Amino acid sequence: MKKAIILSYSKEAEIFKALSHPTRLFIVHKLKEKDICVCELTAMIGDDISTVSKHLSVLKTAGIADSTRKKNQIIYRLKMRCVIDMSLCINRKRKAAL
Repeated sequence: MKKAIILSYSKEAEIFKALSHPTRLFIVHKLKEKDICVCELTAMIGDDISTVSKHLSVLKTAGIADSTRKKNQIIYRLKMRCVIDMSLCINRKRKAAL
């Protein structure tokens, strides 16, 4: 594949890669509902805070999520809302196939 083609699709591939883990998909769906701190996500997911923080870092690097600091907490929000549309489309197609 030509280098120009690879470069033109690399950002899109990064987004799909960031969404390729069930925990990160769960986080995206929770962020769709509301802005949330890492401590709340940790309690929901049941993993340690460092693991959840790594997942959030992947989502931030891909541009899917963003964060702001409020006193001692970091609050995460969904930045790329269109990924929800894609997820809903996939789930509709999957359920229709059953």
